Amino acid sequence: MDELSPHPLVARARRLAADLLLPEAERVDQEGVPASHIEAVKRSGLLGVAAPAGYGGSGTPPAVQRETAEILAGACCATWFVQTQHHTPVQTLVRGEAPVRDRLLGPLARGELLSGVAYAHLRSYPRRPVRVRRQGDGWRFDGTVPWYTGWGLNDVMLLAGATDAGEVVFAFAEARAQPGLRASPPMRLAALTAARTVSLELDGLWLPADAVALHTSYEEWAAGDRVKTLHTSPAVFGVAEAALSLLDAEAAAPLRARLTTVRDRAYALASLPAQEERTEERTEERLAVRAAAHEVLRATTTAAVVAGGGRALALTSRAQRLAREGLFLLVQGQTAQSRAAHLRMLGAACAPEDRR
Repeated sequence: MDELSPHPLVARARRLAADLLLPEAERVDQEGVPASHIEAVKRSGLLGVAAPAGYGGSGTPPAVQRETAEILAGACCATWFVQTQHHTPVQTLVRGEAPVRDRLLGPLARGELLSGVAYAHLRSYPRRPVRVRRQGDGWRFDGTVPWYTGWGLNDVMLLAGATDAGEVVFAFAEARAQPGLRASPPMRLAALTAARTVSLELDGLWLPADAVALHTSYEEWAAGDRVKTLHTSPAVFGVAEAALSLLDAEAAAPLRARLTTVRDRAYALASLPAQEERTEERTEERLAVRAAAHEVLRATTTAAVVAGGGRALALTSRAQRLAREGLFLLVQGQTAQSRAAHLRMLGAACAPEDRR
C-alpha cells in the first residue's frame, strides 16, 4: 500500500460518513439513531478497530483509531457516541477473565454484537449508585445507572458496581429489560437525544460468575481510569473540523491553525510512554490541553452559527446541530478534576489585564 494511502478502515469511515452519516445527520438528530445506521457500522468493520486481529478485529494503531473517531463524530456525533461505547468493553475483555472473553470477544471484535457501557457512575466513589455483592455462584446488582446510551440498539452491556469492601466488578449482561433490570423512558436532552440515553434501575439483577470480565480493587481501576479521562476525545476535533467546513477560507484559516496546534499537542500527549503518563506535570498539561481543545471547539462551532446567520437557528441547520454537539462534548467524560481545570481557564480568560 502506498504510504500516502489511508488505512483501509479510515477509507471505510470516510465512505460511511459521506454516503450515509452526514446526509442523514439532521434527520437522525431529530428522530434518533436508527438500527440501520448501527448495522452499517457493524458491516464496516469499524467496531473492530481496536480489537485484536486474533479475534477478528483489526488491531490498528491508536492514530488510526483517533482518525476514524474524528470522521464519524464530525459526520454524525450521535452515531459516533453510540458506537464509541463499544470499544471499552472490547479492551476490557482483552485484559479480562477467560470464560467471558472467549465467549464475547470474537463477536464484538467482528461487529456481530454491539456493546454499551454502564460504569461512569464508579467515578462518584465512595458514593455507590450501583452496589454489588456475591449471591450464590454469581453477583447481585442493585441501584441506579444514571446514564446508559444506546438502549434498544446495543446487544449487550458492560455493567459495573462497587462492593462493600471497595472492589469493583464489571460483568456483561444482555441489553434488554429483564428480571432485576428496567430502563427509564429515553431522556430528552439539549444534544444527542438521538443516542437513546436512559437510566437503568437495578433491583436484584443477578449475573453468573462467568459473566465477569474484571474484578479488582477500586483504587487499581481508578488509577487507569483517571489517566484515560485526561485525554482529549478525538470527537472534539472531528466536530470542530465539521464546523470549519461551513466557513469560507478566510474565516476558517486562523481557527484551523489553532485547532491543528491543539490537536498535535493532545495526540502527542496521548502517545507518551506509560511511565510518563501519571506524573503531576503531565496531568496538568493534559488538563490544560483538554480545556484548550474545548475552547477551540466552542470558537469553531460559534463561528459556524455566526456565518449561518438566522438560518443557523433552524433545526435543519448543520451549524446549530454542531454547536449543540459541542455543548455535549464539554461534559462528556468530564471529571471533577477536568471540570475544575476548565473553569480555571475560563476564569483566567475573563480576568482584567492588570490582574493576569
